[in-house]
Amino acid sequence: MLKTIPSFSIARLPGIVFGAGSFGSLAGEMLAFGSRALVVTGARSFAASPSWGTLGRALAEHGIAWQHVAVEGEPSPDLVDDAVAAYCRSGIDVVVGIGGGSALDAAKAIAGMLPHAHSVVEHLEGLGVERPYAGPAVPFVAVPTTAGTGSEATKNAVLSRRGPGGFKKSFRDEALVARVAIVDPELLAGCPSGVIAANGMDAFTQLLESFVSIKANPLTDALAWSGMSAFRDGFFAAWRGEEPDAAAGRADVAYASLMSGICLAQTGLGSVHGLASPLGAFFPIPHGVCCGTLVAAATAVNIEALRARDPGSVALEKYARVGGLLSGQTHAPREEKLAALVETLERWTAELALPRLSAFAMGGGDVARVVGESRGSSMKTNPIVLTDAEIESVVRARL
Repeated sequence: MLKTIPSFSIARLPGIVFGAGSFGSLAGEMLAFGSRALVVTGARSFAASPSWGTLGRALAEHGIAWQHVAVEGEPSPDLVDDAVAAYCRSGIDVVVGIGGGSALDAAKAIAGMLPHAHSVVEHLEGLGVERPYAGPAVPFVAVPTTAGTGSEATKNAVLSRRGPGGFKKSFRDEALVARVAIVDPELLAGCPSGVIAANGMDAFTQLLESFVSIKANPLTDALAWSGMSAFRDGFFAAWRGEEPDAAAGRADVAYASLMSGICLAQTGLGSVHGLASPLGAFFPIPHGVCCGTLVAAATAVNIEALRARDPGSVALEKYARVGGLLSGQTHAPREEKLAALVETLERWTAELALPRLSAFAMGGGDVARVVGESRGSSMKTNPIVLTDAEIESVVRARL
């Protein structure tokens, strides 16, 4: 009997322009929405690069008047509210985010709130009033300069406040999806190896979690698989930075990151990202570092929980397939491929020198609070419901 393809739906995606040199199309893409722009970037790296001058000249040639907002660290609701207050009467036609996930998320949220008079806090999930967002949003164009979050393809902007009462929550709506995402691997050339390591492991984690998510479907499976294949082929070349292989590697990881954003927008994520939310809110841990340092331990715990409580789960077979992909043991028995997956992720964690959580002043006394705040939207699409003790074991494995 033929196997029936299950029903599924795909949410809105941006128009995508991918390839080396595609940054040169930005001004033309912006002009399609109007001639007054707000450009949101990180605080330093892009503005210090040759591409900054290239952008300024291109905007002038196209007659685009523009203002600039710089994002220091991870974006907060206050940054978004302040930018909206400053530019809501400027007749902004298009918001452009250029940078890593923080710059893109800030730009996305600013674009969503420019036409509105209240604080973005009112729309954050799991916080306060959770006011429904009715739109409209100013058109948003996303240009990633790192390969990790996939924010250029998602509908959520992650905003945070750090400290004892901190939070890390999403402003989420399809109206926030970028109209166009321009993914130019050449923009990754200036990334330090540590940034490539953390962001790349974030992208891989998103691909793996999307692949085994309870909301995965045949289309996202195909995209996640292609992203993980590209990551396997190019990540370490990009990380080592040895040309000419590094250029091809950067294209691979840029593609993997884009696929991770497309997939997570459709399927949700899993336990790593469930934990990354409180860890990033309570401690100064970069998001990519959270993901990279936890993914091996979380994958091992998920596999053991599935073996114990749901041994027929399709997620176990999927984990095994990924183990075969990464290790080359494609024809090995399932248990050997599962072991190879965890061993490979543990080796990557060590080779990339991803820091432990204790490097960010987290101690054993903080574990219960982190576990208690980990059951957000990401944890709900994990392939199995983990107990508090299992979640705690993930955290303690990387203290």
